[in-house]
Amino acid sequence: MRWLVRGDIDGFFGLALDNLVQLLVLTALCTGVLGFPGELVYGRILPGAAVSLLIGNLFYAWQAMRLARRENRSDVCALPYGINTVSLFAYVFLVMLPAKLAAQAAGAPDPARIAWHAGLVACFGAGVIELAGSLVAERIRRSTPRAALLSTLAGIAMTFIALGFLMRSYARPVIGLGTLAVILLTYFGRVRFRFGVPGGLVAVALGTAFGWASGIAPVGNPGHPAAHLPLPVFGELYTALRGGYWLNYFSVILPMGLFTVLGSLQNIESAQAAGDTYSTRSSLAVNGLGSIGAALFGSCFPTTLYIGHPGWKAMGARAGYSVLNCAFMSLICFTGTLSLVAWAVPIEAGMAIVLWIGIVIAAQAFQAVPREHAPAVVVGLLPGLAGWSAFMAKAGLHAAGMGQPGGQPFSSDLVAAFGRSDIWIDGALRLEQGFIVSAMILAAITVCVIERRFFGAAAWSVAAAALSATGLMHSYAWTAGDTVMLLRPAWDWAAAYLVMAACFVSARWVTVATDTGA
Repeated sequence: MRWLVRGDIDGFFGLALDNLVQLLVLTALCTGVLGFPGELVYGRILPGAAVSLLIGNLFYAWQAMRLARRENRSDVCALPYGINTVSLFAYVFLVMLPAKLAAQAAGAPDPARIAWHAGLVACFGAGVIELAGSLVAERIRRSTPRAALLSTLAGIAMTFIALGFLMRSYARPVIGLGTLAVILLTYFGRVRFRFGVPGGLVAVALGTAFGWASGIAPVGNPGHPAAHLPLPVFGELYTALRGGYWLNYFSVILPMGLFTVLGSLQNIESAQAAGDTYSTRSSLAVNGLGSIGAALFGSCFPTTLYIGHPGWKAMGARAGYSVLNCAFMSLICFTGTLSLVAWAVPIEAGMAIVLWIGIVIAAQAFQAVPREHAPAVVVGLLPGLAGWSAFMAKAGLHAAGMGQPGGQPFSSDLVAAFGRSDIWIDGALRLEQGFIVSAMILAAITVCVIERRFFGAAAWSVAAAALSATGLMHSYAWTAGDTVMLLRPAWDWAAAYLVMAACFVSARWVTVATDTGA
């Protein structure tokens, strides 16, 4: 397999767009929500993020080439990798913003630096958890049905990726549907543009042209790019580690680290289902090292293995798209040209590629499992849909002014208000907390029941009860503008899972097998 093939160009546009969106969101949150000065964002955080992207992308490209040579194949695709979107929002709103507000209340001279220190500790802690998780992750993957791992990804892909970008496409129909037509032709229609022009390049170029013609682009101000090489912040991190942030924000750092490990496991399983079997231990270890490297060089945001490997592989991407991605990200972060790229290329220009990736991931969950396990895949989709519903409900409340500065704060009264419209929002909020885990467990239970391994279904139910008892699933607390995970026992849900376990154990003696299942 060659280091660079034609499909790597298409893969690069998709992955680079995804990473670019994360960097743009990161910059907007750091400057707009946290009030970080430009010197901190462009001089420390973005170069640190680029270091983490270099570590992972280069390793996963080398890993793909090694697998291709060992198996004498030319169709191996590197694992996609980038900044963890969920942790990005969690660390901004649940770690750094509270740290800044507490510092302001205490009269600290530089609240922004204190918030940055809290973020460094959270990122470093996530990397340590990912690195430690690499030692036991393969055992977990081998004991978990494929339908449980893939359906969880499918739920995320259908909601937070596909539905989000589908709505955005219909909000900007000329750009959204015009570029979607190009992507459908190239990847579902299996045709090529003349003269070997990659479909991804055509879609992004067409979307950018439509954006400029319709007035969507240029976006904002191009700024004044300046070089910022990555510099270690060992002293700042040491000071931050001694500042007590570990204890203050452990309830955020621990679950986010664990969920990243589980999400990475699911992505490795997805790659294996697509034909590329990678070492779980080394893949997760480098993922953790990437997050640690980010913290050591000033970034507050951990990295993760991205969903989408089957989509990039079907697109023709191999190892080169990963190398191109890290080169591009390093260039725009080290030279300060991120603002220039964001000014010239609207996000809408490449959203059809991301939408297609979401479709492929969701389809794989049904294609790569035994046919009889299809109901388990559907069950595994449901918690992700519930999590998306809770997210949309809270976003709607924010749009109406609730949970915003000067507006009415969120409270438990909302449960009754939604209930009057027969919307069981408490159930959605319960599912939202730990939905990655609950989706996997519910799908695994369903697989065991389908195969009449009732003791196995009971064991998964007991595991769900234990996780609920620790607060890692279904436990939440109200804040002024959100609901957040609360590491306190969700006893009712723990008891309910134990009831399920008792039902499955007793099935051996109180049921008889039938062909119809009625």
